Amino acid sequence: MDSADTPLHDLQPTLERLRAAWQANKPDHAQRRDDLQRLRDALKRRLDEMARTIAADFGHRSLDESRIADGMTALNEIDHLLKHLRGWMKPRRVGVGWRFLPARAQVRPMPLGVVGVIAPWNYPVNLALIPLATAIAAGNHVYLKPSEHTPRTSAFLRDLLAEVFPADRVAVAIGGAEVGAAFAALPFDHLVFTGSTAVGRKVMAAAAPNLTPLTLELGGKSPALVAADYPIEKAAARIATGKWFNCGQTCIAPDYVLVPADKRDAFVDALRREIQARYGSDLGNRDDYTRIINDGQYARLQGYLDDAQQRGIDIAPLAGSADPAQRLLPPTVLLEPGDDAKVMQDEIFGPLLPVKSYRTLEEAIDYINGHERPLALYPFSHDRAVIEKILHATLAGGVSVNDTLFHFAVPTLPFGGVGASGMGAYHSRTGFDAMSKLLPVLWQARRTGGDLLKPPYSKAKWLIDLIVR
Repeated sequence: MDSADTPLHDLQPTLERLRAAWQANKPDHAQRRDDLQRLRDALKRRLDEMARTIAADFGHRSLDESRIADGMTALNEIDHLLKHLRGWMKPRRVGVGWRFLPARAQVRPMPLGVVGVIAPWNYPVNLALIPLATAIAAGNHVYLKPSEHTPRTSAFLRDLLAEVFPADRVAVAIGGAEVGAAFAALPFDHLVFTGSTAVGRKVMAAAAPNLTPLTLELGGKSPALVAADYPIEKAAARIATGKWFNCGQTCIAPDYVLVPADKRDAFVDALRREIQARYGSDLGNRDDYTRIINDGQYARLQGYLDDAQQRGIDIAPLAGSADPAQRLLPPTVLLEPGDDAKVMQDEIFGPLLPVKSYRTLEEAIDYINGHERPLALYPFSHDRAVIEKILHATLAGGVSVNDTLFHFAVPTLPFGGVGASGMGAYHSRTGFDAMSKLLPVLWQARRTGGDLLKPPYSKAKWLIDLIVR
């Protein structure tokens, strides 16, 4: 454990301090709104610093990609929370049905207490601050554990949040796997984890003894399916954006592409032209091309390429060449890999893109359904019937039709996986509700038929016959 890490013996007392402060003074609307506004102002003021800090952790990361993916998305979500907060906090009237009249009922969103947030390294600010801001909007206190793989950004987040919040409202735990495991085992009132499916299983197991409610945002192999009618050039451009933004280190990046067999080569050629237009041939001198986060991830990705080469899979770099010293891995297409190839067995999380051909749309749908449900699905077609057929036949965590990634950034859409790609969802009102207890309250009337429902039931036989008819 690094000397700057949070000592394990401090974790439980910190949680208890957060919970005691919450119990003593549960945040009202004014407090929540003020917290969100100050968080927004502080992040906006330090956006350039944020982008430089993330770039330093990556070795090189596009500053503009950080401003978009970590800055814009977080600010957009906070704006949406501020706009709707008062309305979401109000009790929601619901009907009781004629059998229970004249009673009335409502659902009250109540804060839970302390929400834990375990954030990943790939979008270290976005995926820390959006669940944190949502928990604050719902009236909770927050304990954040940023990723150890982006230590400079973790320190940035700690300083940013200390500037905005008192220590008994938001706290930050710093450290590696040992701290992360102990953090996940704390008795939170809700825990949000974003990361790999493998680690998600460990988090779920650690939370189980406390019966901690979970939101698990995991990953998987998100497919892009290009239908026969869709223009190949446009599909290549939009898939290229989704795949090579952040050098493919995105949980909802297209993990493989299914294209009609007679258009496969044209699609690969269109991808190559698109990459050349964006980055040229000398990737090492392009500010907009991000590096792989660390040596371990680089070695993992190189292992996929080595395995593919040993299997005789056609590997086609689209621009430039690899440079291990910089952790620079070029955009690369792998043609027709089988499911036995390592690149098709794990979420890639890098700039490698398998391209597989299909003969019929049903064949492509069957291939998707033959694997675990993905976090995202990207169908491309201008034929509404084709899109509806794909949506009806498959199930994914989220969908962008004729594009990639952008459904994540739309604040009115919930974000979450299904099956191996995740559990629960957040963003917008979905996240607000997930981090609240939706308390059902029945208000009974002064006089009610229920007063008659008691032994001897023979006296109320007429009423019983009425309500069970």
